[in-house]
Amino acid sequence: MILVPVHESSDRPWGSYTVLGEEPDHKVKRITVRPGCRLSYQRHERRAEHWLVVAGTGIVTLDGEERPVGPGSSVDVGVGAAHRIANTGETGLVFIEVQTGDYFGEDDIVRLDDDYGRAAATA
Repeated sequence: MILVPVHESSDRPWGSYTVLGEEPDHKVKRITVRPGCRLSYQRHERRAEHWLVVAGTGIVTLDGEERPVGPGSSVDVGVGAAHRIANTGETGLVFIEVQTGDYFGEDDIVRLDDDYGRAAATA
């Protein structure tokens, strides 16, 4: 199966993402988190995620447990697991996210905590 290129991009308060490709059973994104920023603490009901850090340093919180990450680190986020990543470095934290499941819409985000006032909201 060939990954269909999408190249959809979106700016967010914490950085940006670009969709690199999408198929019915997976989606691939390149995500950049600005220094000092972090994603919302969130979970998904219909997808799991695999993250591979390619640049920068940060802290991943997965179901309440924190661990440092840097280039070459990988993280598996199961369906329903609470997760976030924070950039603790001086440059952009870049990771590749591979989503697997049956639905990949941005409305499958349940925010548990958010630095930008979006908790309990979607997308």
